Amino acid sequence: MNTTLAIAKREFRTFFASPIAYIVLAVFLSLSGWLFFGPLFLAGQASLRGFFGLVPLLFVFIVPAITMRALAEERKSGTIELLLTFPIEDWEIVAGKFLASLGMIAVGLLFTLPYSISVAALTGPGPAFDWGAAFSGYLGLLLVAASFIALGLWGSAASRNQIVGFIIGLVLCIFFAFIDNFALLLPERLARIVEYVSVDFHFQNIARGVIDTRDLIFYATLIAIGLTLTTSTLSSARK
Repeated sequence: MNTTLAIAKREFRTFFASPIAYIVLAVFLSLSGWLFFGPLFLAGQASLRGFFGLVPLLFVFIVPAITMRALAEERKSGTIELLLTFPIEDWEIVAGKFLASLGMIAVGLLFTLPYSISVAALTGPGPAFDWGAAFSGYLGLLLVAASFIALGLWGSAASRNQIVGFIIGLVLCIFFAFIDNFALLLPERLARIVEYVSVDFHFQNIARGVIDTRDLIFYATLIAIGLTLTTSTLSSARK
């Protein structure tokens, strides 16, 4: 665990030692701010619904941009070979990079907390602002991001080229984000299966304030699969 945390800290510092972190955060905060303040001022609607509804779509593009260099750049520069010579387990490397990327997303979400405070302050007389639903929505966003990070790391591990890693991660994220859109075209049983493997389908349940163990199990399973495949790919590079 200490090794994993050390790798995570090193990777996290690397993010902010380059313009990548600041560019990604600036893009994320600009777009998420537009998703929030647009309905607030144009429609006069003080709600987090639009924010929670569309931020997962931003993650489809932002997360692969964060993870694309995690392993691809190290393989290209040769530093991965040096890292693999140390007495470090492959899963520790993957877990460390996963935690660092998730920390990056968490920082971005932390800067959006004023949105919830603004909505709570603008809520009129009557029902109080539902902080439980807001917490549930942020939890759902972290789970979506964690799933996409696990998939993005696999894409990064599969290539020495950052752009290729980005494209692989992007395709995987798009697949799991939008596959439920095709459910209406399929027979009922198959449609249920397609819906179940959709990240967005499970997020919508959590965003409504309903934390179901089935949704949590889905995200845990997808994350585990992504990290396992990434570790397996990294192990093959060691041989």
